Amino acid sequence: MSFALRKLRLVIHLLYGMWVVARRFPRASASERAEMNRVWSLEMLRLCGMKLVVHNDVARLDAGVLVVGNHISWIDIYVINAWRPTPFVSKAEIRKWPVVGWLAHQLDTVFVQREKRSDAKRIMHELANRLLAGEKMCVFPEGTTTDGQTLLPFHANMFQAAVSASCPVQPVCLMYEDAQGRQSTAPAYIGDMSLNDSLNALLGAGKITAHLYVCDPLAPGADRRLLASEAQAAVDVALQRMRGAPAVVETTAEVPLTSSSSSSPA
Repeated sequence: MSFALRKLRLVIHLLYGMWVVARRFPRASASERAEMNRVWSLEMLRLCGMKLVVHNDVARLDAGVLVVGNHISWIDIYVINAWRPTPFVSKAEIRKWPVVGWLAHQLDTVFVQREKRSDAKRIMHELANRLLAGEKMCVFPEGTTTDGQTLLPFHANMFQAAVSASCPVQPVCLMYEDAQGRQSTAPAYIGDMSLNDSLNALLGAGKITAHLYVCDPLAPGADRRLLASEAQAAVDVALQRMRGAPAVVETTAEVPLTSSSSSSPA
């Protein structure tokens, strides 16, 4: 199938997601919206040539938890939503992206202007309040994307929300693998790449497995810097395990893909 046709299918799927959010979400319960989001995200991965494998899902918390993880690509969001739909904290520029920005806004994404220190404080208070209300939230504390080979230091600012709300932090680790079983950097959205460049690299990489390792939750404690360090260490251990430790395979469960025609997003 040509790149042009595959991209067209993705565009149609995004537009379908807008229709579902606009027409079906208002009449749906919170659990129904989450399931629509999950199924739509799984189909998004399939259209990108991906399957999802989740490790250690028995550790998952489903309410009042701050999820933190390494950040490789825009596709990370759909991987996490295909696992368990979760609102994100995202840079403000994404709000301006066509279709994707609108969908993110409708799915309760919190947008932050990182260049404004006062905005970071506002976001921290909003996150704490949402966590206190029993919601889930997800942040990428590296502050930028990488090729997935190594981790950048986790910034401690957003961990203050978990400390203030006295809620647990759940680290998750993302890793992409090619058809030969090697770690793949094809999904990486880094440097001066445009979104189109990133999409071309992803679609041209062949079959890719998106691995998501669910780490054991961390108690919030009173020190956000220590909490950030502990979360980074947990993600690093998970990354090393997924690169080859046999014990990980024993806790692996492949998440089935379901066509978006049966339910949906976004």
